[in-house]
Amino acid sequence: MAAHAVTAAARAGFRRAWRRECRHLARERWDLAFVTLLPIAMLVLMAWLLSPSVMREIPVAVVDQDNSVDSRELLRLIDASPGVRIARQETSPEEGFAAVRRLDVYATVLVPRDFGRALRRGERVTVIDYYNGSYLTAGQSAARDIGDAVTAFNTHFLTRTMAAQRGPQGLRPAPVVVQSGILGNPARSYELFLLPLIAPALLSLVSALAMAAALGREIRDGTCAIWLGKAPVRAILGKLMPYVLLFTLYGLASLAYVGWIRGHGIAGSLALLAAGQFLLHLACAAVACFFAGVLRDMGSAMSLVGLSIGASLAFSGATFPTIGAPLFVRAWSAALPLTAYEHVQSQQMLIGSPWPVSLAPLGTLLVIAAVCGAVGIRRLAPLGRPQAVGGNGIPADAGARP
Repeated sequence: MAAHAVTAAARAGFRRAWRRECRHLARERWDLAFVTLLPIAMLVLMAWLLSPSVMREIPVAVVDQDNSVDSRELLRLIDASPGVRIARQETSPEEGFAAVRRLDVYATVLVPRDFGRALRRGERVTVIDYYNGSYLTAGQSAARDIGDAVTAFNTHFLTRTMAAQRGPQGLRPAPVVVQSGILGNPARSYELFLLPLIAPALLSLVSALAMAAALGREIRDGTCAIWLGKAPVRAILGKLMPYVLLFTLYGLASLAYVGWIRGHGIAGSLALLAAGQFLLHLACAAVACFFAGVLRDMGSAMSLVGLSIGASLAFSGATFPTIGAPLFVRAWSAALPLTAYEHVQSQQMLIGSPWPVSLAPLGTLLVIAAVCGAVGIRRLAPLGRPQAVGGNGIPADAGARP
């Protein structure tokens, strides 16, 4: 009977904290807007910005020092490429570099003198492409399309010009060729690459900040004894769970948009993606609980949550690889919830990996949630005792540090 009473009290504590937080959101419109209008607006904005999917007509400059029939044919093929367009035709490499420095173009193509004659003599000719590395995505995309145009010119030149000079028997295929196949994102869509990375990064940041504010608000207002009651673990879970479920719903909606509206479906397991979304925001709740409990100050907790979760995309290894990075960077990357979630997402969203492969990153999210949550709860639980609240309504040890 005693155990049953304790269990009933714990459940009541969870429900009471849940209802208390929902009532607060219904009463405070700015807090409600922070967890509803703001994340939805951010997702819609990012979806709109990335909707073109693939870069088209990147402006480039050309310097044709040969001005022959062959060089003009090469430039025609470059301009016909869907990814680039010839925006300027300069007379010297220096003018082409100046156009890049002014950001009028993102690359300059140099066709050397005697280009056509050297081709007909069977000599090797180098067409030089200088692209702007400070705008790496646009520059590399332009360089790739220029390279494709040069490959097309080679094929055209060999099959028409050389065959006419030497006859079909004079043509020999290259002894070694490379055949590349793209897995996961064959269209090379920036939307399918970036939006699934940016959306969970933004949502995890907003959810962690909202939960740190929810916990810090109770400490700031001196209401921890009222809120935590006799079942602090259930009370903390009840307060944070509405945010976890709400942002999990946002994350699933973003996956549905990318997978079924803009993409070609989900290649792997939708259930594992849903589990990853839930565990991602549960881990963010644990991180918020950790900083709120350790610091016991609303402003400091939100600052450190923003610093750690806000920079997680850069350290996740999804955009910039952490292979070969210093030990601290690799350890910090492994400790971030977004890193583990991005592994699950890349495996199940586009690649279609077997489900056992995703168990390890899901387990990592569970470990982060358990460790950070345990530390945070241990620090917050004493504030639920009446004697922990001073005469001014502020917890007696609210300013304490571990």
